[in-house]
Amino acid sequence: MTSNDQSQSQSRSQSQPQLPLRTPKFTPELVADQLRDGYWLEAPDIDGDGRPDLFGYGLRLGEIYWYQNDERWTRRLVQDKIKMPVGADFADVSGNGHPDIILCYDLYGPIGTIHDANTAGGKIDWLENPGSPEKDESRWKRHYIGRATGMHRLRVGHFTQKERLEVIGLPIVAKEDVHAVLPVVMFTQPDDVHTAEEWPMTVIDDSHFRMIHGAEKKKGLIPGSDLDSLLLASDEGVTWLYWDADRKEWIRELIGTGELTQFEQTGFRGSGDLNAGRLGDDPMAYVAAIEPFHGNTVAVYTKSTDGPPGAKPSWNRVLLDVYGDPNENGEGPGHQIVCADFDGDGDDEFLVALRGPWPWQGVMYYKAIDAANGVWAKWRVSEESVARIATADFNGDGRLDFATIAYSVQNYYVAKEAKLMVYRNEMDVPSADDAE
Repeated sequence: MTSNDQSQSQSRSQSQPQLPLRTPKFTPELVADQLRDGYWLEAPDIDGDGRPDLFGYGLRLGEIYWYQNDERWTRRLVQDKIKMPVGADFADVSGNGHPDIILCYDLYGPIGTIHDANTAGGKIDWLENPGSPEKDESRWKRHYIGRATGMHRLRVGHFTQKERLEVIGLPIVAKEDVHAVLPVVMFTQPDDVHTAEEWPMTVIDDSHFRMIHGAEKKKGLIPGSDLDSLLLASDEGVTWLYWDADRKEWIRELIGTGELTQFEQTGFRGSGDLNAGRLGDDPMAYVAAIEPFHGNTVAVYTKSTDGPPGAKPSWNRVLLDVYGDPNENGEGPGHQIVCADFDGDGDDEFLVALRGPWPWQGVMYYKAIDAANGVWAKWRVSEESVARIATADFNGDGRLDFATIAYSVQNYYVAKEAKLMVYRNEMDVPSADDAE
């Protein structure tokens, strides 16, 4: 920890009374095992019964499944002809009250790695939710949105206005070079989503970002606005990207430059994935990150408010952990960061998804003790290989659970035992007596 880290101003977690520290307790539940491939996972309520379901998939087979939150986690096939699906999100595109799946696919050429972007690929489709399990046996209908070379992540929301859905597409690599400058693009929902040949596209930024790997949509970060914004992890590090409605322009705020010491060894720099956490009344009191691309380091950025009144805060980086050494491809085990309030005290904890191999495998749970000075408690709460984490209250008991899917991707990392798991939150919820 540097002297700069130690001199940060006190956060709410230091200056206000804290509830007793709760040891995390999650009970594992198997949803599916012997997965033939695994990569992506989300937790929308697909069938509209009030209970979050799951949808997930890997990159190789092109099979998209959803898992109904019943007594058996019944698996249902959504589509089986998607060429290398990668990132996804969900939203009610059709307007029928049920979440549809929006995903990007056909990213790579024959080699199947980041060094082989398909210049005719990088496509985005939305898959139309038929509205009930009884109607989805004939596969969900596909609708084309648009494309950009290297498309790898997307986020769906309301970023510049509230009348129409917007899909922000985020490429990871260009055909020319792995570290070439990339265009961040936005597709806006057309008048008729069922008959449109594609959605109108605008370029948000085509001169600042390289190798974007992580993208998280967050609401409530823009002062005085309920629009969504994005946190991006890229070669540049950690960036907050949002639309300024008064100035009518996109704003980039660099939070930190990420991991810079491994570049000569691995060829990667900056950040690989990230998320923003709330402490008290501040919805972005810290940003946790896996660094660099497919990295092995966990770092947390916290605000320093020592500047003059009204000035933008500076950010201080604290390195918390290093999980193993980079492999022969220059990659580590880290793949995703999730921030959420699991213990019900009003502050966000964060989870780190580690793909493996053991012992750098599973989910690590971090709790702020003194965030401004880089003091966090840590527990391992899962031992399975993890590519992605989805959070939801799966059983309706008021406590936030999480689900994981194994990382099983050819040419990168194949988990020995690929599973889809749910982890039920068994922690005691805070009571009124705890706050006294």
